[in-house]
Amino acid sequence: MKKIFRKYTSVIITAAICLILVINAFFTAGLIILQQRKTFYSKINQIINTLENRALESDNINRTLGNEYLTRAKAAAYVIEKDPSVVDSVEELQYLADLLSVDELHIIDSDGILTASSVPKYIGLDFHDDEQTSPFLTILDGDKDAYFIQDSIPNAAEDKIMKYVGVARQDEKGIVQVGLSPLRIAESTGNATYDEIFNSFPTDIGETFFVLDASSGELLGCSDELSAHTSEDSVPFEKAEQASRGSFIKNDQYSWSYLLSQRYNDIYICASIPVRILIQNLALNVLFNFICLIVIEIIILLLLNYLLEKKVLRGIHQILADLSQITIGNLDTQVAVGGNPEFEELSAKINTMVSSISHTADRITKIIEISQIPLAAFEYQKESNYLFVTSGTKKLLHLTDSQAERLFLDPTLFYQYIQQILKHPAEDEPDVYPVDNDHFIRIHLSSESSGYLGVITDATENIKRKRKMFFENTHDPLTNLYRYQYFKKLIQKKLTNMLPGRLCSCVMLDLDSFKSINDTYGHDTGDLYLKHFAKIMQMLPAQHCIVARRSGDEFCFFTYGHTSLDALRECVNSFWALLSEHPLSLPDKEQKIIGVSGGLAWTSHSDMDLDLLLNYADKALYNAKEQHKGTLMEYH
Repeated sequence: MKKIFRKYTSVIITAAICLILVINAFFTAGLIILQQRKTFYSKINQIINTLENRALESDNINRTLGNEYLTRAKAAAYVIEKDPSVVDSVEELQYLADLLSVDELHIIDSDGILTASSVPKYIGLDFHDDEQTSPFLTILDGDKDAYFIQDSIPNAAEDKIMKYVGVARQDEKGIVQVGLSPLRIAESTGNATYDEIFNSFPTDIGETFFVLDASSGELLGCSDELSAHTSEDSVPFEKAEQASRGSFIKNDQYSWSYLLSQRYNDIYICASIPVRILIQNLALNVLFNFICLIVIEIIILLLLNYLLEKKVLRGIHQILADLSQITIGNLDTQVAVGGNPEFEELSAKINTMVSSISHTADRITKIIEISQIPLAAFEYQKESNYLFVTSGTKKLLHLTDSQAERLFLDPTLFYQYIQQILKHPAEDEPDVYPVDNDHFIRIHLSSESSGYLGVITDATENIKRKRKMFFENTHDPLTNLYRYQYFKKLIQKKLTNMLPGRLCSCVMLDLDSFKSINDTYGHDTGDLYLKHFAKIMQMLPAQHCIVARRSGDEFCFFTYGHTSLDALRECVNSFWALLSEHPLSLPDKEQKIIGVSGGLAWTSHSDMDLDLLLNYADKALYNAKEQHKGTLMEYH
């Protein structure tokens, strides 16, 4: 309401102010444009005088520089005469070019072919093929004092401006040529360009000056301010031709400029200023009236706003404050605003609605309890430090009564407790977190600007089922050792991540005379035989060994992290000692030491092919069974 009132009141008063300002501006606008035209005429004439002075100065300097660069070319020819071997090395030519402060140094033979250069990519260039280079061939027809000084023109090979000077070679027929970049020439001539003139020319705020070619309309130079936003496209050549007495031109959809041009020889010198600057100048003339009218408008608006605030808005603000408390979760808040019948009726309706929402929340909690679904929900509001939890929260979080009471009474403490749980997710299980060793929960958290909404479900059975399936898929059901395929995955990771200077090995094992155990005592005793052997394998140090059943009576283990070959061998040999220390009691009371043959293959290279390493161990095992059954043999 307050905004609507302000809107329409402001529109009416502002319209009156604008009408007065327009009338005032109409009479002063013509005077401002006339004054700007006189200013542009004066400054353009100053630019013309500067151009004439700079042109005269530049011609004098260029003549002087031409002689200076001729001296450098002759110096290069003198050095080559004294030491012709210089032309045989690009490095020597580049060194000579640096000494002479030239950018390029070229040697042309009597046939007009560039045979040596400080820029190797130019070697082989035929001076007869290009209009830029062919004038230098006249030197070949002259005497030892012949030379040619070329004006700064674009380099045909690279499309850049260069100045070249050539002299006759003194030791044999040929040409010595030096080249200088525009940067050096500009530094020598004082950068006598349109841009440099504009940059040094004083301008008022908003004023821009630029030069157009009178025949093509090409933009030849511009001031710094214009260069960022003006080109031939924004200031058409035709408009520059027609602006000799001043003209308004449209730059784009939203901006206009005032343009004045004056022709000088083969160029147009133009001056431009945005219309917005002229408008700003115009505004200064009516500023006093504007300020007075604004002050009157403010006084009127303040008076009207005071009446509106006192009679209407105070009650609305109170209702909004109560609604803010309700919004952040304080459903016990009662709205009680009087003053007029409308506010009283509105307060009663809001209280009825809040009561309904609170009742609905209680019903949702009861529905969850009745359904007996392991589900809980909570809501935490930061600003009000408000916490809402359903009854199942305590059970799913496995809280004691004292813990639940302490956390539920302190919303901040509960929030910190949830954050602590979220720091320790279950491995490879998104949104799943352990609450103790045997229980897991899934938490779905939704962040809002005011706080958090969370839903907790029991994930214990699902996680246990997955872990059981994983164990069955990766472990041998008889021995509980790793299956061979999963064993290979584990040791591949260990091998890949092995640190430099460390050793690892694969050991393949085959039980000796296992068939006779099955034949003599039966398969039950055979299974007991395999289980006993597996238990002995599990006695190997877990920090260095991974053990697995390969198939039938074939086993294997991987040992890693050793700093020396002796340490590795000691670890492997310790397994045979364990076999001797733990015999098996057979049904006939015989104490049987399990015999096993082994093959060992080791490596210190992390990029070792795993299948190749396993194959080496198999070969060593084969040799052990053929030659020395019951022993360990290394692959060599």
